[in-house]
Parts: sequence; structure tokens; C-alpha cells
Amino acid sequence: MKHKLIIITLFFAAIILLITGSFFFRNQPDTSADRKGEQIIALNEIEHLIQSGHYETAAEMTARLQADIQQTEYPSEQPVLILPLSACCLLFLIVVFFYIYFAMLRPFDKLQTFAEQIAQGNLNLPLHYERSNYFGQFTWAFDSMRQEITKARACEREAIENNKTVIATLSHDIKTPIASIRAYAEGLEANLDTTPEKRQNYVAVLTRKCDEVARLTDDLFLHSLSNLDKLKINPTEFELCSYMQTAIHEIAAEQKDIIFHAPDFTAMVNADQNRLLQIAENLINNARKYAKTRIDVSLTHTDDSIQIRFRDYGSGIPDKDMPFIFDKFYRGGNCGAEAGSGLGLYIVKYIAEQMNGGIQLHNHTDGLEAIVYFPVKFPYS
Repeated sequence: MKHKLIIITLFFAAIILLITGSFFFRNQPDTSADRKGEQIIALNEIEHLIQSGHYETAAEMTARLQADIQQTEYPSEQPVLILPLSACCLLFLIVVFFYIYFAMLRPFDKLQTFAEQIAQGNLNLPLHYERSNYFGQFTWAFDSMRQEITKARACEREAIENNKTVIATLSHDIKTPIASIRAYAEGLEANLDTTPEKRQNYVAVLTRKCDEVARLTDDLFLHSLSNLDKLKINPTEFELCSYMQTAIHEIAAEQKDIIFHAPDFTAMVNADQNRLLQIAENLINNARKYAKTRIDVSLTHTDDSIQIRFRDYGSGIPDKDMPFIFDKFYRGGNCGAEAGSGLGLYIVKYIAEQMNGGIQLHNHTDGLEAIVYFPVKFPYS
């Protein structure tokens, strides 16, 4: 389009110059160099005749020269006026060309470039809205379309990321009860159930862990059906201290590395027991994997909240990793060769916040302490 406009402009400019030249030279008088030379020669002859005394002959030649000069055409004003008129026409043509270019062609070129970038998938290129050009409204609509496409793609990426996160979270949580099932099964194989009561306790724990696996697989199945982006939390009112004592006993599974310090108070909370068990299992398994020391579990309280403290005596978490330790798939620099997905602490934080609680990590000189806190439902007793 721009090249066509340039060709048309040059065509009309050539026409204007052609008309100007033809008009100017057509009206140019016949004052050639030969005629001027003849008139100068005649003047010289007249001068010689006068000097020699031939006055009559000089008079006759003077009369002829006068007649010849009178017949000579002198420049009129029309050829002089045609030049500024032509200049004005050319200037007008140039002004029209630049107006059309800046008002129409350049905005159109921007739209064309923008459309090519969009077609190539570059949605980060903004198209600024200019009210002054003729494509202003169209430009605004085009840029709005780009923004909507960008939002749609961002939502799609977020949905895919949430889907991956939930699947990874459920897969990670399934491993924990399976590990407990294996531990109790190995205990039965090793004949550690020396009394009927102990054997019954083993069987009860195995049954509960199997039920927990079933619930997690149900979550995974429901997520695949309805594209849920969050795990369900079903809070109920229960007494936390006695529940944690039972839960820690199940997680310990005859291992002597966990010490539960029974509190001297009771506290009612509104939380999901199964999700709370997931929190405890994740934190204890992390401590077992990375600290490989004794784990102390205790409960403390303030006026409006209760804290569950998980304390190990390992090397802790490097300070540089602390700001990112709860991010999805993030693993600290001291994990070494230990296998992991970087989801454990992310899961714990997510579940705790869904139950109106939270988690804090504190490095000590001789280990790491994870504090999970929840608001209390009723006063302590």
C-alpha cells in the first residue's frame, strides 16, 4: 500500500512538472543568440556609417533596426507566475502524501505487524490505542482481543498447573500410609504381635491405613472427574490432644524414634482429622528422611491458638532456602541424594491454611522445629 501511494504521488508530480515546463517554454519569446548577434552587428554598422558621414544610409539602417526590435517578443508575466503556482501544487501534493501516510498507512502497518506477531504466538506485544488515527476503535478492539487471549492462556496454564499439583499431592500422600502398612506388615511377619491385644492393634492400624489410602484414591478419582483444583477439607469438632497421641502412636509403628510429650490440658478444635494426620505424617517422614534423629512431638497453647511442635535434631534448613521452602517442587540445598518431590511442606502449609491455621519453621543450633498452629474452638481445661 505504501509503495502504491509513492508511485501515485510521483506520477502526479511528474504531470505537474510536465505541464509547467510545456507552458513555460511554449510562451518563451524567440530571442535566440543569432538574432541578438545580428542586432549588435547592425548597431556597429550604423556607428561606422555615422562616423564616415553617410547619414542617410545610417538613418535607413536605424529605421530597419527599430522595426526589427519592435517585432521582438519580450517575456510576459505568465511564465513567471506559473513557477510559484507549480511549486504550490507540488507542496500540496507532498502534504497530502504525508498526511495519508501518517494518518492511515503507518497505523495500518502497525496493525499488520501486530497481527503477524499474534499469529506467531507473541501475545506480549502491546498495541497502543491512538484516538487521532482512523483505526483507533479497531486498534482498541484488537488489543482487547490480545489481552483476552493472554488471560485465557494464563487460566489454561494455571488449570494445568493445579491439575499437576493435585495429582502430585495425592500421589505423595498415598505413599505415607502405604509406608505405615508396610511397617506393620513387617512387624506381623517378624512375629512382633506377641499378645492378642497387640495383634489386634496391628490389624486395626492396618485397616485404618487401608481406609486412608482408599480416601486418597477417592480424592484422586473425584479430581479426575470434576477437575477440582483444591482438596476437600471436612472439619469436625474434636479434642486435639488425645487425637494427636493416638495418631503419633500409629505413625511410630513400633519404632522408637518418635517421643510424644503428652500435654496436661485438653483443647477442642474444628479441623479435618484425616488432613491433620497427613500433616503429622509429612512432617515426621521429612524428619526421618533428612534429620535421621529422634523426633519430639509436643503441644503448647496460647490464649487463642494451639501449637503442635515437631522437633528434630538434624542440620536444619539453610537460611537461604527458608523463603522458598514452602513453594511447590522446591527442595533445599541440603537434601543430598535423598529422593523427594518437594511437595511435603507445600502440602502441610496448604492443608493447615485451609483449616484456618498455619505453619512456621525455626532453625535451632541443634535441629529444626516445625510448629503447626490452629485456632481453638473452646477454652482449655
